[in-house]
Amino acid sequence: MTITRKFLTLAVPAALLLSGCATSFKANVARYQAMPAPTGQTFTVQTNNPKLQGGLEFAQYAALVRAELEKRGYTAAASPQAATLVVNLDYGVDDGQTKVVSRPGRFHPRFYGRYSPWYWGWHDPFWYDDYPEVSSYTQFTSKLELTINRTSDNERVFEGKARARSLDDSLPKLVPNLVTAMFTGFPGNSGEEVKITLAPEKK
Repeated sequence: MTITRKFLTLAVPAALLLSGCATSFKANVARYQAMPAPTGQTFTVQTNNPKLQGGLEFAQYAALVRAELEKRGYTAAASPQAATLVVNLDYGVDDGQTKVVSRPGRFHPRFYGRYSPWYWGWHDPFWYDDYPEVSSYTQFTSKLELTINRTSDNERVFEGKARARSLDDSLPKLVPNLVTAMFTGFPGNSGEEVKITLAPEKK
């Protein structure tokens, strides 16, 4: 399957900020869908990831997905057995990659005279510092995957993936933003990848 890439900047309030400073959250979201219009369908949210099943953390993120679907006219089922749609949720963040940034030495005007360092024989760096400035940081990649199947025939009606890069690996900060990005413009155009930018919350 091929996917069309499209870049959008949407001023959607972010659920949580990635850091203390007011920075936007950017995610790439790819979706394939044949979602039925809401006409009384019920749904349940679960996960096939054994590491997430039954956890309080998963329950919190599942509630966010549930709220987003209810906003769009679908109804949470009274029990998993009563659902006409099964929503499967998975998420995570990697161990990060170290990035190294190097900048050339800085320019310094040279001067001579009694108080010049070169007057007394100090090393002349030829107008520049001897060494470039080198710094490093760790970049993390987070992801959220969402699928929806009909229970009547187990037919897939939605498949979406959202991923983002950040300097923070905190799931309580990342996952709510990924959920918001996934449901921005939901269900979306099938086979299209969009870049979603969530504006930071105003303090």
